[in-house]
Amino acid sequence: MTPQELKQFLAEKVPMFEGFDAARLEEIAALSELRTFEGNEAILECGAAGSFFGVLVSGHAEISVTDSHGGRVQVAKLEDGDVFGEMSLLTGDRTVADVIAGNRCFVLMIPQAVFNSRIIVNPRAITYLAKLLADRARAQAVDITSRQLHDRALAQSSDPYALSLQTDVPGKILSLNVGVSQIHFGVYDTQDDRNDVHGIIDNSDATTARITLTAGGKVTKRERPAFPLEDFLKIVFESMQSLEDAYLFTPFEVVAVGHRVVHGGSKFSSAAVITPQVIGEIEALSGFAPLHNPHNLVGIRQAMKFFPTAPHVAVFDTAFHQTLAPYAYLYGLPYDLYKKEGIRRYGFHGTSHRYISLKAAEVLKRPLGELEIISCHLGIGSSICAIDHGRSVDTTMGMTPSDGLIMASRAGSIDPAVMIHLMDHFGMSPEALGKLINTESGLKGISGISGDIHEIEEAAAEGHHRALLAHKAYCYQVRKNIGAYVAAMGGVDVLAFTGDIGETSPTVRSLACQGLAYMGIKLDEERNRKLEHEGCCGMISADDSPVKVMVIANDDERLVAWEALRAVERNQITLSIQDEEAAPIPIEISAHHVHLAQSDVDKLFGPGHQLTPEHELSQPGQFACKEKVDLVGPKGTIANVRVLGPTRKETQVEIAMTEQFKLGIQPPIRESGDLANTPGITLKGSHGTAAIERGVICAQRHIHMSPEDAMKLRLRDKYVVRVRVEGDRELIYGDVVVRVNPNYRLAMHIDTDEGNAANIRTGMLGYIEEIQSRR
Repeated sequence: MTPQELKQFLAEKVPMFEGFDAARLEEIAALSELRTFEGNEAILECGAAGSFFGVLVSGHAEISVTDSHGGRVQVAKLEDGDVFGEMSLLTGDRTVADVIAGNRCFVLMIPQAVFNSRIIVNPRAITYLAKLLADRARAQAVDITSRQLHDRALAQSSDPYALSLQTDVPGKILSLNVGVSQIHFGVYDTQDDRNDVHGIIDNSDATTARITLTAGGKVTKRERPAFPLEDFLKIVFESMQSLEDAYLFTPFEVVAVGHRVVHGGSKFSSAAVITPQVIGEIEALSGFAPLHNPHNLVGIRQAMKFFPTAPHVAVFDTAFHQTLAPYAYLYGLPYDLYKKEGIRRYGFHGTSHRYISLKAAEVLKRPLGELEIISCHLGIGSSICAIDHGRSVDTTMGMTPSDGLIMASRAGSIDPAVMIHLMDHFGMSPEALGKLINTESGLKGISGISGDIHEIEEAAAEGHHRALLAHKAYCYQVRKNIGAYVAAMGGVDVLAFTGDIGETSPTVRSLACQGLAYMGIKLDEERNRKLEHEGCCGMISADDSPVKVMVIANDDERLVAWEALRAVERNQITLSIQDEEAAPIPIEISAHHVHLAQSDVDKLFGPGHQLTPEHELSQPGQFACKEKVDLVGPKGTIANVRVLGPTRKETQVEIAMTEQFKLGIQPPIRESGDLANTPGITLKGSHGTAAIERGVICAQRHIHMSPEDAMKLRLRDKYVVRVRVEGDRELIYGDVVVRVNPNYRLAMHIDTDEGNAANIRTGMLGYIEEIQSRR
């Protein structure tokens, strides 16, 4: 089929392209690929990443899914001119269905970038696709938007959370971690990971720099005279000249540069494309990380000169922990020190902890949103993080990386009065105290030997008393904090170890888990001992352990590159949103309410009772009921709480944060339906009571939207965005989760606390300001 014939086919046979001008159709055809598929061949498989939009040019095919019994259910039949693949492109999820050729088929494969830039900018195409998606979701026996199918698609995918750095654009992604004494870098090929390069430049010696390169499985080492930090990129390129041509590149081949930045304060909740404003914010935060942020900035400024055409991204250690609740991050100090000076707990190693959570979910083939994970990043710097359904809810490090666990040479958490004592009795200056707690303490200070865990283990095996004491103290703190985080989350599904110590010390892992069998943490000691080399990854829990215990290899540079790639994609979408006229989103204030299971309706209002609609709600099919219940907590009662219909599979109670104290419970912030390890409560109705063991949440602020709305706003399901709400006290809300479904009507829901904070009322309007991340 010639390009002219293909253009004519699109114009005459594909209803979606009605109204497209000839030049646009010719452009779409030229940028797409026409492929042939034989009968029974999979055109698109369940679990694949949505990378193209398909148009069936000739032949016939079917869209089908596997039902809960393993049988095949046909969702739709495709003939000439029909389209497919729109679901995953619009939602960002893995494909939930297979598209199978019935006979020989010719398919026009339209790349995602072409779909985004040339198709869904057309209002008619948006309307057509929205109707198509709704029809396919509603008219079939199987709901292709169901959570069950999405979970199955994740389980079938080899890369469900898109952790690969492969892209359609050839080039290199550069990752930089410019530190005080060492520079770590990674060069990642977007087409072939066999061409990746990792490097370390140790510039700690005043006279000699030591360079280590790893490429193609080979490690090369060399020395050269020490150099000023500003020359580090010149040294990187110089050192790589000894490698084969496949590993070499020019500055103009770099498609993105990711920079690890230690402290992002409360300003950055995700990686950020670097602008002069971002650089200014990093400089302002240098007081919290004086040993790190200034060096990070040197790396940023030099790289921006060296790679002038590439986008540069700051990847913050602190960003992942911005989901901590105030009660988790506040110190017991006067509140003004937090409000005016920013003194609070921020947490670090966030990129590592986030990666560990995603990798654990991938290995277990379970959705991240249903897992409670404790991530132990144990290395020169060590921290533990409690990750509740994808959100960091607590972590051991504080305002600086000095807080928390005993580390290689850092003291970790100590009584602040110790500092006062040392100043009063020994006349120690702030500088001397800083050196003491950061470079002379921890494993090194207790053992008197070294901060290296392996040297300490060797000495302890030979009977060195202080080495044994240091080792015991370290493992005790790890074990103690694991137990604390099980309590904080109300349970745990996965315990993961990473970092130099976490990956290479079976002894530390064993002692950290010792005595925790009553929590469901059971180690298989033989499996554990076999994993003792850096880069190893595997399951080390016993077969009957309720909690999965894992070792996951950490690769900081790769993680920074991955975050950079995602940030560039988000920024491109944000810019496209800002270029267009802002689309308003209606705001609705959601007061406390209850969703009931029919079994609880029977207990509260009598056997066989049916909920009585009083008035419809904004979301189709939802209604407020005449029925009301009292919420009875351990401490108090909230009376006359409205019931919303229709009934659900499980009862759910949604309250505001300020109502927790009155009831005497502490529910987590969760999306609707995410009820694992939430507190229970007693409900009192006109006929009787119902005690639920779980189900009370504070609802995560969110936006309901249809696929058509999502296309217009350039958003996908599970995006997390910032929304500016206009009014007398204009306010920007962060961490707003986007929820896309054909049954939704556009509306942003916040609770009464959030509305009262800015005098916001139902009916006011919000506007998308920025895409923060995607869950």
